[in-house]
Amino acid sequence: MSTLPRVVFAGTPEFAVPALESLIAAGWPVVGVFTQPDRPAGRGRRLVASPVKHCAAAAGISVYQPTGLRTPEERALLAALQPELLIVAAYGLLLPKAVLAQPALGCVNIHASLLPRWRGAAPIQRAILAGDTRTGISIMRMVHRLDAGPVYLERALEIGAEETGGQLHDRLARLGGDALLEALPGIIDGSLPARPQDESLATYASKLDKSEALIDWAQPASALVRQVRAFNPWPVAETCLGETRVRIWQARVAQTPPPAGPPGTIGSDDPHRLCVATGDGALEVLQLQWPGRRVMEAGGFLAGRPLAGRRFA
Repeated sequence: MSTLPRVVFAGTPEFAVPALESLIAAGWPVVGVFTQPDRPAGRGRRLVASPVKHCAAAAGISVYQPTGLRTPEERALLAALQPELLIVAAYGLLLPKAVLAQPALGCVNIHASLLPRWRGAAPIQRAILAGDTRTGISIMRMVHRLDAGPVYLERALEIGAEETGGQLHDRLARLGGDALLEALPGIIDGSLPARPQDESLATYASKLDKSEALIDWAQPASALVRQVRAFNPWPVAETCLGETRVRIWQARVAQTPPPAGPPGTIGSDDPHRLCVATGDGALEVLQLQWPGRRVMEAGGFLAGRPLAGRRFA
């Protein structure tokens, strides 16, 4: 490629940062970055900029934060940059047809699954929840349907047996940056064909809801381990002990018989281990958190708290 095309990047969360950093480090002319508006966060509800905004600002790249790209005025912000290629990574908006048609080389998306499995907002967590052992990155051409465009390149990786949603997120984010740089030359010169997705195999990864974090102890221990892994670091699996909600950060299937009693019953065989009866087997809780306190190992959590025979609900 004698001359690299003018690139606009659109992304918002931490997942998108490695891709933007890769483009900058490789010398791609990123002429502007679009990201979601600053959002209130924390107890003080102060406005907080997105990770992508911080990355772009540090690199001296102009940042644009429209609430959408549907009005002529919002689309004019993009058009004024004269992008030849739009690269998207977890931007958080479904782009209108008028936007998809602007760049001469099209719009390319970095998606954290092996499409067509897990189209949608939460592919990383849904893969863990479903018990998938393999996932990856898809570099795809964007169309006016959610994650349904043809795929230029995919790169797979194995999901670790104890890997959390946060750990898998970080590995996929780095892989996304690498896969993007690998695919771009062939996308630009037309030598890398895009394969259509098989619609019959499509599954959808709906956005996570905090209500999903509440543990149902009637589920098998193996399913609860996946829930704990998938929801670490957000929204974090939780359960109720009386009126108090306790967050569970790490757990595994216990290799001992479940405690006697209905699901949720806490065992009494070892004062340093926290084993809980489930619908099938026992869950050994390894790390948990009392409200307003730090995350603790199970032994420290149990110290001074006689929980044997009590029941999580």
